[in-house]
Amino acid sequence: MAKRKIDCWLTDMDGVLVHENKALPGAAELIEQWRDSDTRFLVLTNNSIYTPRDLSARLYRSGIEVPEDKIWTSALATAAFLADQAPEGSAFIIGEAGLTTAMHEAGFVMTDANPDFVVLGETRTYSFEAITKAIRLINNGARFIATNPDVTGPSAEGVLPATGAVAALITAATKRDPYYVGKPNPMMFRSAMNKLGAHSERTGMIGDRMDTDVVAGIEAGLHTILVLSGIASREDVDRYPFRPAAILDSVQDLLESGTGDGSDDKSHKGRKNKS
Repeated sequence: MAKRKIDCWLTDMDGVLVHENKALPGAAELIEQWRDSDTRFLVLTNNSIYTPRDLSARLYRSGIEVPEDKIWTSALATAAFLADQAPEGSAFIIGEAGLTTAMHEAGFVMTDANPDFVVLGETRTYSFEAITKAIRLINNGARFIATNPDVTGPSAEGVLPATGAVAALITAATKRDPYYVGKPNPMMFRSAMNKLGAHSERTGMIGDRMDTDVVAGIEAGLHTILVLSGIASREDVDRYPFRPAAILDSVQDLLESGTGDGSDDKSHKGRKNKS
């Protein structure tokens, strides 16, 4: 694979920078290195519940300093997409502050009276009334948008139904599939690059999942790095018909490589060895 000079970075959050609200090896140092060198970067998450300010505070408590303007959520990507589709449009929203704030700031009117869109995001308080209203609005012609296709989310008690699961319920009732903006749709990466003013040829993506981060990164034309500090294991890689540019144990290896792109001997050795 031809070596690429990477000067912009997109990185997933959970499994790459933090795990259960604890910083992963090298995460704080990597963000500090990017900030000190004025490297353009964004921290990405499919979670649409929280605002960038909320997430910045969460990362700070973990020991990682990420300004809120360096965080890009599926809610922000959804708002940016819809603002381009229907400037100053209207929407019925099922979601929490991360989504409603993003939609307000994008110029949308929140309404249940003949909206242009029904926008579904993640919430801890899905209500039968709101889901019923969404179904009726979609049947009446509102376009169906969802922030991300994740079907479950974590909690202290175990998994919770997430956006994709509730979207499936609405689809079953309406026969309408939503347009998902978040990962694995490369739309989310392209909107992040637009925010950075970045070009795909010189942008890297760091993630911990083959089925979202890596595949979306490849489809967006990015230099992809899989870290094994989250969901994916080395054995998982061989189940997919595509591969990342590099496989690392954690973002600590990016610091140790000295190149910032995982293209040293250690990372390539990690790519070739199979268990």
